[in-house]
Amino acid sequence: MEPLPGPVRVEPYGQGVYGIDLYEQGQPHRTWAYLILDERPALIETGSARAHDILLASLAALGVQPADLAYVIVTHVHLDHAGGAGQFMRLAPQARLVVHPRGARHMQDPSRLWAGAEAVYGPAATARLFGSIQPVPADQVLVRQHGETLHLGARTLTFFDSPGHARHHFTILDPVSDALFAGDALGIRYRREYTGWAFDLTLPSTSPVDFDPDQVSQTAAMLAAQPFTWVFHTHGGRAGREEALAETERIAWAWAGLVSRQDAGMWTEDELEDALRAWIHEDLAARGLAAHDLDLSPLAFDLMLNAKGLLHYLRRRETDRTADTSPPLGR
Repeated sequence: MEPLPGPVRVEPYGQGVYGIDLYEQGQPHRTWAYLILDERPALIETGSARAHDILLASLAALGVQPADLAYVIVTHVHLDHAGGAGQFMRLAPQARLVVHPRGARHMQDPSRLWAGAEAVYGPAATARLFGSIQPVPADQVLVRQHGETLHLGARTLTFFDSPGHARHHFTILDPVSDALFAGDALGIRYRREYTGWAFDLTLPSTSPVDFDPDQVSQTAAMLAAQPFTWVFHTHGGRAGREEALAETERIAWAWAGLVSRQDAGMWTEDELEDALRAWIHEDLAARGLAAHDLDLSPLAFDLMLNAKGLLHYLRRRETDRTADTSPPLGR
């Protein structure tokens, strides 16, 4: 067992909900799992395999062992959310891994999931960032469709198909904590404790390969009709609903418009990253939050991913547009 990346950091939110800092990339205040204590306890997100030891230590600090859990829920199967699920489920044979129907097969056979990550990060960086990935036995996997529920005891969770960031993404409504567990569907919240800034900031995650601003809007509209006060972001902890809903949609469309100013072949990833930084500086200055010279280095990794995802979106849209104007095949 390697040394823990830092002290156990747990945030109690009341109503049996606890946030667990997973120290993604060794950094506190970036990525969180959530424990729901009820008659049938549930864990939301495992993080990557790199988070395994701090997750176990944090659960132990709350008096919980993997064998105590009835459910482990992953909002989607990106490695920073679910990469450690296979390793964790081996310690919780009684539990069921609850996953979106599009993600279930990737939890049982993660080979394509891992290959996709290597295509984005490269093999060495994928191993460094996420460790490894292990399959989850099929009999431990439980799929939840849009609108289906899960009864924990005092509360019943409701699941909502929530594409835009990923096609294999659902969000989870908990009426007892008056909250939505949003994964990345309503963006990433950059806390001041993480950035060192004087304010918190919500930005969309446009990482490869499924980003779609139309689906971001549809998901935001659907979720806005649901009754909740709080949003539990996997990246950034708890926030109010209005900022999460409004800012994620506003900025997703702004960035989609930015990248669409020229054809995909005219952009390099570095140029698009620079354009995103310039946009953020302008937006923060216009809102009176920060000067144009604000240090954006805390966003560097995510801006790299967002640039990749926006270019993929633009190429896909250009391909679809070309296909729509091609002469029909056949008769």
